[in-house]
Amino acid sequence: MEMTRLRFEELVADALDTIPAELTRAMDNVVVLVEDRHPEDPDLLGLYEGVALTERTSSYGGVLPDRISIYQDAILSICSDADEVVHEVAVTVVHEVAHHFGIDEDTLHDLGWG
Repeated sequence: MEMTRLRFEELVADALDTIPAELTRAMDNVVVLVEDRHPEDPDLLGLYEGVALTERTSSYGGVLPDRISIYQDAILSICSDADEVVHEVAVTVVHEVAHHFGIDEDTLHDLGWG
C-alpha cells in the first residue's frame, strides 16, 4: 500500500478530530508527529513518549512536549487498501493518545484498542 505523506497526515488529523473535544482540550504539552518507522522497532505502529497526565505533579514544568509518533510506513505495510489504512490510523492515534491520559496497554487491549 502506498500513500503520500500529506494524505497520511490528513488521516492522522481526521483521527484526532474524532476524539471528543473535552478530551482534546485536556491534552497538554503534547505533539503528534508522523514519521516513517521507529528506528529500533520498524514494526511499531505508534509510540507515546512523555509523562502521562496522570503522573504529572506540581513539579512538572519547563519540559519539552510529550511526543506521539505515528509510523506511516509501518502502518502502510500491514494494510491492503485505503479503508484499512483509515482504520489502523484511527486505532493507533486513539491508542497513543490514551497513553497520554495514563491508560496502560492491558486496559487498551481489554477495551479493543490494542
